[in-house]
Amino acid sequence: MEPKIGDIMKVNPSLTGLTDWIEGQVIDIEHNPFMGLVISIKDNFGRIFFGQSKYFKIA
Repeated sequence: MEPKIGDIMKVNPSLTGLTDWIEGQVIDIEHNPFMGLVISIKDNFGRIFFGQSKYFKIA
């Protein structure tokens, strides 16, 4: 299932460099021909994280 803008997702610490999974709202979805599905989320602190869909899971 592909996420939609507005969905709540968690991002893997290996992408963020932080110790815990970060939860945020999906703000952009891109179908990149080289990287595949790229997801961008924004957390409660206003930080934006983006990367390949393999680093994300539904919250």
